[in-house]
Amino acid sequence: MLCVGLFALNIRAHWVGALVSYAIGALLGAVFLDILPEAIKLSPNSTTVSGTVLLGILIFFTLEKVLIWRHCHHDHCEAHEPHQTQDLAAHDHGRSGTMVIVGDTFHNFIDGIIIAAAFLTDIHLGVVTSLAIIAHEIPQEVGDFAILIHSGYTRLRAFQMNLISSFATVVGGLLGYLSLQSMQSWTPSLLALAAASLIYVAVADLIPGLHKRTQLRDTIQQVMLIVLGVATVALMNSLITE
Repeated sequence: MLCVGLFALNIRAHWVGALVSYAIGALLGAVFLDILPEAIKLSPNSTTVSGTVLLGILIFFTLEKVLIWRHCHHDHCEAHEPHQTQDLAAHDHGRSGTMVIVGDTFHNFIDGIIIAAAFLTDIHLGVVTSLAIIAHEIPQEVGDFAILIHSGYTRLRAFQMNLISSFATVVGGLLGYLSLQSMQSWTPSLLALAAASLIYVAVADLIPGLHKRTQLRDTIQQVMLIVLGVATVALMNSLITE
């Protein structure tokens, strides 16, 4: 949240775009190099893991559609436009500041459970998962900060509300740690749902925003930063393994 505050107070659009590209690589790298291989290794049936990932993507899609449907009041509401374009001059398009806080609190709570499940499986997996989540939280929270500002919040109040919302991660992590210790058989399914969540965030929420920048230079930069995000996860794996 300190990073979010610093970026939000000194924001430059190309910084956020670079963060989004890097976050996509970190998310996908964590999923396909760490989380899914670990879930498959712990599960007696790899098909069950794949099916859980598919179910998770459908669940996250449905939840997001419900949130958009409840808070859009016209036919062409682009509810997530501030997240996709990362444009600080954008308007709310029907998403109130309250909605941002409620949605983020729920999302942060789930992130806490995901982190707990990863650490209970393996410390190395927990570290990689946590860093992947942090990588996408910074640009996402900067976008939320902008939405709150344009919903009438002062900069200080917007930062306070985002900070309060972020503590849901701690609550989810503690509850997950205490409850999952007695339910180790649930770990493969939870890791698969974690993979689904990170895939959905990368593919549905972050990547569409990159397509709005169509110049060749922008595309090359995006690809390089995505590769850098994946490479960071791979490098961490090799260092931790050694």
